[in-house]
Amino acid sequence: MAKDLDYEPSAPKTIKKSTGTKVFEAIAYTLLVIGSIVCVLPFIIIVSGSFTDNATILTQGYSLLPRDFTWSAYQTIFKSPKDILQAYKMTIYYTVVGTGLGLMMITLTGYVISRKEFKYRNTVSFLIYFTSIFGGGMIPWYLMYANVLGLKGSTLAIWFPALMSPFLVILMRTFIVGAVPDAITESAKIDGAGHFTIFFRIVLPVLKPGLATVGLFLALGYWNDWYRSSMFSTNSSTWQLQFYLYDLLNATTAMKQMASNVSMKTADLPTESVKLAMAVVATGPVLLFYPFVQKFFVSGITVGAVKG
Repeated sequence: MAKDLDYEPSAPKTIKKSTGTKVFEAIAYTLLVIGSIVCVLPFIIIVSGSFTDNATILTQGYSLLPRDFTWSAYQTIFKSPKDILQAYKMTIYYTVVGTGLGLMMITLTGYVISRKEFKYRNTVSFLIYFTSIFGGGMIPWYLMYANVLGLKGSTLAIWFPALMSPFLVILMRTFIVGAVPDAITESAKIDGAGHFTIFFRIVLPVLKPGLATVGLFLALGYWNDWYRSSMFSTNSSTWQLQFYLYDLLNATTAMKQMASNVSMKTADLPTESVKLAMAVVATGPVLLFYPFVQKFFVSGITVGAVKG
C-alpha cells in the first residue's frame, strides 16, 4: 500500500516529429526570418540615412550604418520648434478626437445593423457597402464640405470626413456577430434589458479586440493624413504633421533649385537626408504605440474573419 502511495507518474513522452513536419517547420521559419528582415531593413536604412551627411548619400548611396554622422537633417526640420510642435499638437488633436468619435459611431452602427430585429438592416448594410464601391468624386466631395457646409478653414473639415468608413463598419458588425451570440441578447431582453443596456453591459465589454483593431485603423488614418490639410486648411496653425513636413520638403527642394539656377553649391542642402528624417519623425510615435495594441489588433482581425 505504501508503494502505491509513493508512486510517481512517469514524465510525459514527447511526440516525435516526422521528417515532413521538420522540413515544413524549417521552411516556415526560414521564410519568416527572411520576411522579417525584408520588413525591418528599409526602416533601418531610413534611420541610418537620416543621420548621414547629404553629400555622402548623393555620392555613395544608402547604408545600414550612418556614414559621416551629422544632425543637419534634424536641425533643418526642428529649425522652428514652435511650428513642428504645433503640427504635432494638431495631429494629436485630430487623432484623439477623430478616433474617439469614430469608434463610438462605428460601434453603434455595427451593433444596429447586426440586430436581426432591425427591419431595414440589410438595406442599410447595402447602402454602406455601396459607398465603398461607388463615390461622387473629389470635386463634389470638396464642394460639399467647402461651399455647402462652409467648413473650409475649420478644423472640423479635417477630422469630420474620416469618422466613418464602410470597411470599418462592416468589420465591426462582423466582429459583433461573431463575439456576441444571439442567445445572450435574447435572454437579456427576456429579463427586461433594453438595447442601450445590452450594448453597454453585454456587447461593449467583449469588444476590446474589435475596438483596438478599428481604433488602430482610425488612428493610423488620421496620423498619416495630409490630404485634407492641403485642401481645407487656410492657416498653418491647423496643419497636420504630415502636411507640415510635406511643405517643409517642398521649401527645401525649392531652395536647392534656386541655388542650382545661380550656380551655387547645392550638396550642403540636406534634401535627401531631410526626406529620411521626416519619415522617422512622422512614423516614430506610431512605432512606439503599435506594440501595445498589436495583440488586440491580431485578435480582432482573426475573430472577425473566422466567425463572420
